[in-house]
Amino acid sequence: MNTPKIAITAFSSISPLGNNSDEIWKKYLDKNHCFTKRFLDQQETSVASLSTESKQIIDKIREEDIRYKFLDNSVLFALAASREAVQNAGWKTDDIFGINIGSSRGATDLFEKHYKEYLETGKAQTLASPTTTLGNISSWIAHDLQSSGPEISHSITCSTALHALLNGVAWLKSGMADKFLVGGSEAPLTDFTIGQMRALKIYSRLNLDIDSWPNLALDFEKNQNTMILGEGAAVCCLEAGEKENAIAYVTGVGFATEILEHNISISAEADCFQKSMKMALKDVDLESVDVIVMHAPGTIKGDLTELRAIEKVFGSSLPLLTTNKWKIGHTFGTSGMLSLELALLMMKHDTFIETPFSETKNQNKTIKKVLVNAVGFGGNAVSILIEKA
Repeated sequence: MNTPKIAITAFSSISPLGNNSDEIWKKYLDKNHCFTKRFLDQQETSVASLSTESKQIIDKIREEDIRYKFLDNSVLFALAASREAVQNAGWKTDDIFGINIGSSRGATDLFEKHYKEYLETGKAQTLASPTTTLGNISSWIAHDLQSSGPEISHSITCSTALHALLNGVAWLKSGMADKFLVGGSEAPLTDFTIGQMRALKIYSRLNLDIDSWPNLALDFEKNQNTMILGEGAAVCCLEAGEKENAIAYVTGVGFATEILEHNISISAEADCFQKSMKMALKDVDLESVDVIVMHAPGTIKGDLTELRAIEKVFGSSLPLLTTNKWKIGHTFGTSGMLSLELALLMMKHDTFIETPFSETKNQNKTIKKVLVNAVGFGGNAVSILIEKA
């Protein structure tokens, strides 16, 4: 049975890097991070908030429709990214396409506000439930784009967005759809969410004023966890078959789940990543893989175990390694798709983006194949291999 090629025909995001691909690339070339300071629960905290331009876009969308005023930022972020992606792909309003946009935390800010009000008054707002359900994101995107295809929402922790891509690929390869919009959205910059990360002792305690790099993702010599949260949404348009407007092709997908010892455990050599990468790289010459965009959240164990898994799989044929979390933080369910964005941009500009902490050799190699990794609590790993069109 011949299965169709899976083309990526458009990509769009809204994040601390902005929402314009040219500006995003310029910021990747700039070695400064995008972190800012906020007071959360009376504590000064490093976060990666949307850029000023991106916030203006969200504010404008919120004013378009009275119903949009009541939506969580996670929905509005996804809506902004989806509109641009569909436009860039040339999809029309009468096209039939599926939608799968997930989120790790969903309507974080709105849920917390509704719950706080309930504790104070004993009453819930009329729209508290419909505006905080997990299916809220894809449903509103389908409404906004007037889509008539299937719509799916899901949460698989920090690998959510790449699981959406897996779902889209499955639908396209099965012949049940010709086009799919896939991605993730996250708006987790709340006191309670960051408090949860602090309770796990994985949030960065480095001072933004004193330390050059508050998030030391991919610094394998760090002696403390330095994860910082970010926010944003990222989506891509998938189409079955070869396409003239393809910017890349998905040529391998892999997934695996860790055998857990406790709620957030991962093995010393990240067995889940080894399995997901091997699945994505089946029948692929390992030396042909030019770059791996690692999940690398900035935690000591998370970064090191993924590195060990890569070393196990690739041996002496180690590709260039990078991540974007030192620049924009960890965006939970969106993170895998923002990593895919970095992969696509490196392919487009044929330029490797390294972290400030690594000494990378052979940076001038042509970038044609990139592997993207993501994993979340529960050991749900995904690996996606893309190839330049």
